[in-house]
Amino acid sequence: MSALHALRGHDEARAALARAAVNNELPGSLLIHGPVGVGKQRLGLWLAQLLICEAPRPSDGPCGACTPCRLALRLEHPDIHWFFPVPRPKGASGPDKLAEALEEARAAELAARRADPLRIPTPGEPVGLFLAQVQTIRRIATTKPAMGRRKVFLIGDAEALVPQESSPEAANALLKVLEEPPAETTFILTAASPEGLLPTLRSRLLPIRLRPLPESVVATFLMEQRGLDEGTATRVARLGQGSIGRAIGFLPVDGEPGPLEALRSRAREYLAAIAAPTATHRLAAAHAVAPAGARGSFLDSLEFLALWLRDLGVIATEPDARIVNDDARDFLLGIARKFPGVATAVPDALHLVDEAVTLASGNVNPQLILAWLLRGIRRAFDRAM
Repeated sequence: MSALHALRGHDEARAALARAAVNNELPGSLLIHGPVGVGKQRLGLWLAQLLICEAPRPSDGPCGACTPCRLALRLEHPDIHWFFPVPRPKGASGPDKLAEALEEARAAELAARRADPLRIPTPGEPVGLFLAQVQTIRRIATTKPAMGRRKVFLIGDAEALVPQESSPEAANALLKVLEEPPAETTFILTAASPEGLLPTLRSRLLPIRLRPLPESVVATFLMEQRGLDEGTATRVARLGQGSIGRAIGFLPVDGEPGPLEALRSRAREYLAAIAAPTATHRLAAAHAVAPAGARGSFLDSLEFLALWLRDLGVIATEPDARIVNDDARDFLLGIARKFPGVATAVPDALHLVDEAVTLASGNVNPQLILAWLLRGIRRAFDRAM
């Protein structure tokens, strides 16, 4: 039984990769980049399957029927090594114990992804790609393939090689193996923000850019794979902004709002507090933010606030215009009526959000940041009246 769903969209990229692979013209190191949730790692797994397939086709890609293909689709092929950010294990002292604990964490996450290939990690959870993981990659790369003639390494969310959780040491260690890759070995890195990679690392990779999928493709996928009705699928697809993975984050989980829907709702509360008649509402919203331990989640909520503000600017100018938060059109129209001219304040408000993101990326208390941000945006709204 296949664990992976069929790859959707990105036909031009697939066709180019298939031709290059079949003609033995594919470079040894690639970077697939594009929006979050657009299918970068799924395309990487498709390419890995193509490279180990016994009967690859230049027009269609992997055959899907040979034993290597079936193993790849079940995430069980011994020569396809999928690495991704994981939380740093607690209590693992010493390089060897840390490497072992990280491999255990990766194995557990792979098992979870086999059970649910559309599983969405919790936003804001601190994770990284650590030096010990890269050392494991280098060790495996020097061994012979277990089954075929080629090994493939897929390193998802490669930006995590640089953040404070992992340090540049991991990126530098990976750079060494990319400079002199072992024979018959392919490295596929994915990143939503390629500028987050070290320039020396990025220069060793052939970039492949993925664009957002058509909304209809995302909606069809949600109807087929999640059993959604057409109306719900269309609404969620619009929220996903061309990314299947992002759209899934808005779906309920065990009766609770999905992780992205929870963040969107929180950001809506921020906007409601900005529009509220007294400063008490804004102070209450700021006080409700966790002071520490959830910095990533706070940053994500600021991203959604920026989206709400952009929609507000659009709808204040053209009430019938297309917006992402279409299910909250009346809410946004109410704010636009309350603050005539608010569209002219949106650029200043977005600039303040950018400043807040910079502050939140450091050590500033999220409660203080949000109190300052909501007050500043409200002043911008008032000036526009």
